[in-house]
This record gives sequence, C-alpha cells and structure tokens, in this order.
Amino acid sequence: MGVCLLMCAVDKATIDAVIADPPLILRLLEPEDTEAYAKARSEALPWWRRLFGREGSSTLDAKPVGPVLDEGDLDKAWHGVHFLLTGTDGAGGAPLDFLVAGGVQVGSIDVGYGPARAFAPLKVKEILDALKKFDESALRRRFDPAVMMKLKIYPEIWASDAGDDDAFAYCVEYFNELRAFLETTVQRSAGMIVYFA
Repeated sequence: MGVCLLMCAVDKATIDAVIADPPLILRLLEPEDTEAYAKARSEALPWWRRLFGREGSSTLDAKPVGPVLDEGDLDKAWHGVHFLLTGTDGAGGAPLDFLVAGGVQVGSIDVGYGPARAFAPLKVKEILDALKKFDESALRRRFDPAVMMKLKIYPEIWASDAGDDDAFAYCVEYFNELRAFLETTVQRSAGMIVYFA
C-alpha cells in the first residue's frame, strides 16, 4: 500500500457545498459508504442535539453533491512531483505547492490521510498556468536524488538500484498525467478536490 494522492474534478456548486457542509465530502468521494457519511453527519450536529438524541432535519442531506467529472491519481509520485515543482519537501509557495498545501480544507473529515482540500475553478486555472512553464528538460534540471533522499521525499526510492532514469521517469509520467487532468478540468470550468488515500 502506501500514501497516494488522488484528485477529482467537480463543479463550483459542489466545491461550495462541501466547504459549507464538510460531511458531504464523503457522499462525493465514497458514495457507497453510507455508514461513514451518517457518522460524520451525526458528529457535525451540535453537542446538545447529540446529547438529547435529536438528529435534526434531513434538509442538509438534500443538498446536491457531485457528480465527479473526472478523476486523477498521482500514485506515490506526488511528493517527487512536488519536489520537482518547488525544490522543497513541503513548503514552496503557491500555486506550485498545491499538491501538499493550499486550497480550502474541507472541515476535519478524514478521507484517508487527513481532510481533503478544495480548489475553486480560478485556482485550478492558476495552477495549470504555473505548470505550463515546466517541460521534461526543466524537470530534469530539478531532479536531484541525493537531495530528495536527504529531504525524505516520499516514497524514498530516488537512490534505488534501478537508477536515476527510472525514478525520474516515474515522476515525469505522473507529472504528465497531472497536467492532462488539470487541462481537462480547466476546459470544463471545474474546480478540484485533492486528498491522500
């Protein structure tokens, strides 16, 4: 297993809905898991409603959510791609640090490894515009296995016996998938949800 970064493209109304009502993120990302949604919905109730057993109305459940317009997956290459974009293990500045920071946190609902983050359509376009200055040769110049190992860039495969070319190719493959996902998302005027699972 391991920690993978996943993304989904959704419309602006869905972004607004999950930010305003965080338990809805579970209906979006795991629509079959009604038990997790019910538990998150219950925990979102004020303490006095939980104490007296009042579930409240189901009007919040009627809010529209979804559909997911597209999905993206950076597998375990997310941290390597982040390093190639920012030269850091966690910081780096917006909008290029979007894989590990930025956006609006969707409450405190754990969707795998912490809460999801939502990016409005204009932010997605800003990220894509920033990524357009990177091509394979620009990424190659930033690839430094020794520094990546020193910074503990996940999954710490950068100095493997397979050689630098395989590790770099792994990052480039997922960078290209990321860029294609963002291009499609921008074409749809959609926002995106980023989360670790």
